[in-house]
Amino acid sequence: MKSTSKFLKTALFVTGFGFMASNAFCGGTITGTVDASNAKYKGDAVVYLLGVKGPVTPKHESIDQKSLVFVPHVTAVPVGSTVDFKNNDKVNHNIFSASAAKKFNLGTYNPGMSKPVTFDKPGAVNLLCNVHSEMSGWVIVTENQYAAVSEHDGKFTISNVPAGTYKITAWSEKLKAQEGTVTVADGKTSTVTVKLAK
Repeated sequence: MKSTSKFLKTALFVTGFGFMASNAFCGGTITGTVDASNAKYKGDAVVYLLGVKGPVTPKHESIDQKSLVFVPHVTAVPVGSTVDFKNNDKVNHNIFSASAAKKFNLGTYNPGMSKPVTFDKPGAVNLLCNVHSEMSGWVIVTENQYAAVSEHDGKFTISNVPAGTYKITAWSEKLKAQEGTVTVADGKTSTVTVKLAK
C-alpha cells in the first residue's frame, strides 16, 4: 500500500513538473499594426525585437523571380539563415548585392535554376540584378528570429516570444521607425503599434 501511495505521489509530481515546464517555455505573442505617415508604406515593413537573449534559430527561406520581380519583395530572416534564390522567370538573371551586411554575386543563371546564399551578419541587404536594372528586393537580416514582415494593411504577428520586456522597432524601405518597448508574458498576447515616418 505504501509503495502504491509513493508511486502515485511521484507520478503526480512528475506530471505537475512537466505541466509547469511546458507553461514556462510556451512564450507569448506580439500582434500589432504598422502606422505609417504614408499609408502605402504600411506593408513590407519588418518589425523586430532587440535584446532577446537565447539561441538564434536560423531559417531556410526562398525568394523567387517572376516577371522581372522579386517575390516576395521583402524577406526577413534571422542571422545565420540561408535563402534560395529561384529563377522561375522566362529569362536569365544575375542576382547580386553590394550591401555592407552581405556582398555577393550569383552570376548569370538560367530559368528553373536555384542558388543559395547564407546571411551571416545582421542588416539590410538590397537585392539587384545585373541583367535587369529595374529589379530590386530586400533581405532584412535580424539578430534573432523574433521578426515579421507586415501585411499590406500594416498588421503583423510575432509568435513564441520568451517572456520579458524588449525594444521593438522596424525597418522600412522608405520611412524610419520610432523605437518602442513591449512586455511579453507566457501564454499571453501583447498588442503594439509601430510608427513610421520620414
